[in-house]
Amino acid sequence: MPRLDDPVDVGGLRLRNRLYRAPLLECAGTDPDTARVLREELEPAAASGAGLVCQGATVVRGEGGCAAPGMTRVHDDDFVAGLAPVPAAIEAHGGRVFAQLEHGGLRSMEVWHAGYRDAHPDLDQLAVSRPPLPLRAADRLGLLDVSPRVLSTDEVYELAADFGRAAGRLADAGYHGIHVAGANMGIVQQFLSPFYNRRSDEFADGFRFLELVHDEVRQRTDVPLIAKLPAETRAPPVIRRHLSAEDCVRLCERAAETGFDAVAPVSGSVFWDMHIVRGEYPERAWRDDRFQAGYADAFGGRWRATLVSLANRLQARRASFEPAWNADLCRRVRERVDVPVMLEGGVRGRERIDSLLGDACDLAGMGRPFYAEPRLPARLLDDPEASAVCENCNNCAVPQAAGADGVCRTPSVLAERGRLDREGAYDTSEE
Repeated sequence: MPRLDDPVDVGGLRLRNRLYRAPLLECAGTDPDTARVLREELEPAAASGAGLVCQGATVVRGEGGCAAPGMTRVHDDDFVAGLAPVPAAIEAHGGRVFAQLEHGGLRSMEVWHAGYRDAHPDLDQLAVSRPPLPLRAADRLGLLDVSPRVLSTDEVYELAADFGRAAGRLADAGYHGIHVAGANMGIVQQFLSPFYNRRSDEFADGFRFLELVHDEVRQRTDVPLIAKLPAETRAPPVIRRHLSAEDCVRLCERAAETGFDAVAPVSGSVFWDMHIVRGEYPERAWRDDRFQAGYADAFGGRWRATLVSLANRLQARRASFEPAWNADLCRRVRERVDVPVMLEGGVRGRERIDSLLGDACDLAGMGRPFYAEPRLPARLLDDPEASAVCENCNNCAVPQAAGADGVCRTPSVLAERGRLDREGAYDTSEE
C-alpha cells in the first residue's frame, strides 16, 4: 500500500508525494500585488514538503462570476504573465502548483452580495436555466436578488472557451496543471446538477459542458487537467432533483474517459451551506466587531446579516464534522476509474491518511488546516502520528463574506501552532 511520502504521477507529471493543499480562497485580488500575495499564501506549503499546491478558485472572466470578495481573475494576458513568479517559487522547492478555474453562476456576488450588486447594477447574472423554485422564493422574500440571464447555446460555447483561454494563459505563465472547479455550487456544478439544469439543447446533459471545457483546454495546453465533481447527497429532503452518489461516480467515469487526468469526488448540497465546510458553528466570527459592517454590506443590512447567521447556526446542526467524509464516495469512484482519485474534506491525521491511500484514494488533500498551519506538510510527512491542529470551527471561513482574509483566528489553535513552532515541528531540511 502506498504511503503519504511516496511519489505519484498525475497526467504524466511526477509529484514527489501524495499530499496536496486543496484549493482555498487566497483573497489575492487582481492588481500589481497579486503575485506577491499568492506566493506568500502558497509557497509555505511547497517549502514544507507538499507535493501539490492547488491555487484557489480563479475566475475566467473579467466581469462577474466571483463567488467571494477578493478572488483573482485570469482573463488578461499581461496580468497572468505577471503571475509567473508563483509557479517558479513552488517549483524551486520541488513542488508543483495547479490553478483552479471557476465561474460562480448563481453563486456569484452579483446574486448574494448586496453591496457588490449596488456597486455593479448593470452586471449580468448568468444562469444555466431558469432558477429553481427555492432561489426564486428567496428572491421574493428579499434575501437574494435572482434576476439572471439564461445562457444561450452560443454563450455556453463562449464560456467554455473562456475556461480554455484562461488555462492556456496560466500554462504559459508556468503553472504545472489546471483544476476545474466542478463543485461547491459553481457554474460547472450548475450544469451537472438536475436541480439547476433544465435546458433543452445539447447542454441538457450537463456533462457536455465539462467535456467542452476539457476540449477547449486541450486546444491550448497539454498540462495535467483535473476536476472536482459533486454528489449532492446532503441536499435538504424536499429537494428531489439532485446528484446522487452513483451519479457522481458516473460523472467521474465520464471525466476519466474524456481525458481528465484525475478526479476529486466530493459530497455536498445543492446550496452553499455548512455541508461544504462541515464542523462547528463559527460563533466567534459572527460576533467579531471587526466584521459587522462587512456582513451588513454583504447581506443588505444588520438584521439580514443576523438572519444569515441564524440560518448558519441551523445548518451547523445538520453538518457535524466527520473525519474524511468523502472517503466512501472516493472509494466507489476508485473502483471504477483508472486515473488518480483525490480525497479531501475532513482529512486531518497522518495515520488515517496512510490507511486510505491505495484504498479510497491516491492523493490526500487538506484545505482549512492550512489557514492554521501554512507549513503543515513538514509535520505530516515527518511524524506518522501527526494530526492537524485545526478544530473545524469555521471561524476562518465566514469573515471572507465580509472581505476578510482566510486565516485562523481561534486562540486555542493559534496557541498550539505557536507551541509546535517553538519546538521546531515545522523545520525542514531546506532550512
